[in-house]
Amino acid sequence: MKNTCFKPCGLVLAACLAFLASLAAFAQTPASAPVTPPLPGPTLEQRVAGLEAYLTNGDPTVGLKVGPKDKDGNATVPAGLTTAAVGTSGPGHNAWQMTSAALVLFMTLPGLALFYGGLMRRKNVLSVMAQCLLLAGLVTILWWAIGYSLVFHSGGKFLGNLDFAFLRGVDSSPNTDYSFWVSQNVFSMYQLMFAIITPALIVGAIAERMKFSAIFLFMTLWMVVVYFPLAHMVWGIDGFMNGVWNAKAAVHAIDFAGGTVVHMSSGWSALILCIILGPRLGFGKTPMPPHSMVLCMVGTGMLWVGWYGFNAGSAVAADGVAANAFTTTTLATAVASFIWPMMEWFTRGKPSILGFCSGAVAGLVVITPSCGFVTANGAVVIGLCAGVVPWFFCFKVKGWFGYDDALDTFGVHAVGGTMGAFLTGVFARNSANANLATNLKDYVTDSATQKLVVEQLKAMAITMALAIVGTVVIAYIVKVVVGLRPTIEAEQEGLDLSDHGEEGYILEAKG
Repeated sequence: MKNTCFKPCGLVLAACLAFLASLAAFAQTPASAPVTPPLPGPTLEQRVAGLEAYLTNGDPTVGLKVGPKDKDGNATVPAGLTTAAVGTSGPGHNAWQMTSAALVLFMTLPGLALFYGGLMRRKNVLSVMAQCLLLAGLVTILWWAIGYSLVFHSGGKFLGNLDFAFLRGVDSSPNTDYSFWVSQNVFSMYQLMFAIITPALIVGAIAERMKFSAIFLFMTLWMVVVYFPLAHMVWGIDGFMNGVWNAKAAVHAIDFAGGTVVHMSSGWSALILCIILGPRLGFGKTPMPPHSMVLCMVGTGMLWVGWYGFNAGSAVAADGVAANAFTTTTLATAVASFIWPMMEWFTRGKPSILGFCSGAVAGLVVITPSCGFVTANGAVVIGLCAGVVPWFFCFKVKGWFGYDDALDTFGVHAVGGTMGAFLTGVFARNSANANLATNLKDYVTDSATQKLVVEQLKAMAITMALAIVGTVVIAYIVKVVVGLRPTIEAEQEGLDLSDHGEEGYILEAKG
């Protein structure tokens, strides 16, 4: 009987509570709440403009900037107005950038490993390959943790801030500071490959005589002290020496793909480090010929192929600038690869395979900072210089001063990178790259004389100072902490066995 009475009461009570709740809600609602009108959708013209921006590697929001004016009279985009093109990576540009990233990694693994490995003595061939592998892993970890953020986040003239640390917020949307059409995570991986190969170049100068633990510590510190600040200064959106994109840059220099950031920094550091280390045991007394020119030739071919990702990929788009960089890279490299062995033929009577290989690498190095800024004819002249000047340093200057630059890292990369940075100032033309007119119209012209040369000299001096001072300080820290060289016995035995317990070649008699 109780249950029968309580059910109607409960229903009445619930209905009363619901009624009171609706009254309270009604009392809190304004009598005439304003209705927000829907945002206007993009017009057909604006959508087409977004597609055209993709084809021309331009800003996809330009076609949207036709709305109301701000207080300064500038057109603004209504909040929320967008098209499918805004904030979206473009498939073609993204595909080229991923391909370029793979090509640049291909330069180190296996290109540089084979090029350097072939030039080593047989007992040390694995050591240089292990060093290339070490740097691929070590630099990737540093890049993920702090490197990408310090280089490519805004925040300062000399370093970015740490908002991108651990790749936080680095997703498939473009970072429009650097590209409207390439995903930021792809861009970050592409730039990582540059960070990997740069310290790997240094190991050529100190080959066969620096222990593995010392290389580990030296390269870790070098990346933080030298590479990250220099890369931000040259390529960061607010960098101290980013003349192309930073209107407020203190030094209005240009570096398309790494003449200062990659080759000058590694080459000058390599010279200082090999001097601090001292020569190999028996240097100048015992013959130390390359153990396999076949491996060296194969590695050279891989470097040349991979370098198209290095240079043409630095356009960060599959566009006309990339096409020009591809063309100039080919011309300069081919010319230098021809000129270097011709110089040998003239002075020594025979053109060597090593001469062809060294000439090709020198051409690639010297054209790197200018490949996206010069015309085809400028590239040919640069290739001619690349075949003569680095050859002279490797053939004559190294002997005059007696430094043991084992694999000619200084002669090719420091000398070539420095000369390339200078020639960039001489041969850069607005007609080759319209972006030069954005912030450098007073520095770059299509005439033979331009103020850019002075800016390039400033950038070269800053790069050399950072690389040399940084290397001296780091080298002596490493010497105190872990030591630099292996024991005499380990060096005589070879670093393959002493550092890694393995041999590159095991020849056993059969039968």
